[in-house]
Amino acid sequence: MPPELSDEHVAAICRVLVDHGVEFVIIGGMAARLRDTGHATIDIDICPSTDEANLSNLAAALQELGARLRVEGDPYGVPFDPHPDMLRQVAMMTLITEHGPLDLCFAPAGFPDGYASLNKRASIIVVNAVDLPVASLQDVVTSKRAAGRPKDIVALPPLEAHLRRN
Repeated sequence: MPPELSDEHVAAICRVLVDHGVEFVIIGGMAARLRDTGHATIDIDICPSTDEANLSNLAAALQELGARLRVEGDPYGVPFDPHPDMLRQVAMMTLITEHGPLDLCFAPAGFPDGYASLNKRASIIVVNAVDLPVASLQDVVTSKRAAGRPKDIVALPPLEAHLRRN
């Protein structure tokens, strides 16, 4: 299993997104980790806004990050052109960047309207002087429960226990 993504790598990826004006929310395991649950993860999942200007900003940020499609067995990934029109047509992308793995999920499980819903309950967590918009832990739990994948089901008890304590 690859090593956990460091705070420095998370901040480096998000700094580029923020500098390009990308509207996004960190979701999934990284959101849980940033909320001090002890959850470990090897990548950063984001849910970007799908409005036209944001997709253009996202495309520019992905180019700056040197984003490539993540493919099993190829540690460098496959080059692609992150054009806004292409981004508009996908539901999810798994990428590798110069700073580590980045997954885009435009409509996470349990949140069919994606960013619009998740952003309402997200809050800012500062990591290495970068303001990171992070999904609420309740939304992370809701999404993991809706996804129902084995890795999500295993993650639920400690996340739900953390919710009850806080």
